[in-house]
Amino acid sequence: MQKNNSKSGGKNKSTHFESSLNELENIVTRLESGELPLGDALSEFERGVQLARQGQQKLQQAEQRVQMLLNDSAEDATLVPFTPDTE
Repeated sequence: MQKNNSKSGGKNKSTHFESSLNELENIVTRLESGELPLGDALSEFERGVQLARQGQQKLQQAEQRVQMLLNDSAEDATLVPFTPDTE
């Protein structure tokens, strides 16, 4: 089993997301070419839908983590408007 609590675990997840996105882009290119037989095109389309759903889920999870971090930060500090130094 893989441990997900190490720093490299996050990198592997990111790499997996990137490779899935790359695979999805390749599927779209093959489908848009119009050169696949119908059966192959349907299989590719199914795989593309699966990858798109997985990607959507990963992005939603990342968004939730960011939101949690922002909420935690908001409790620890108050926000003040930024004013640049004039020096």
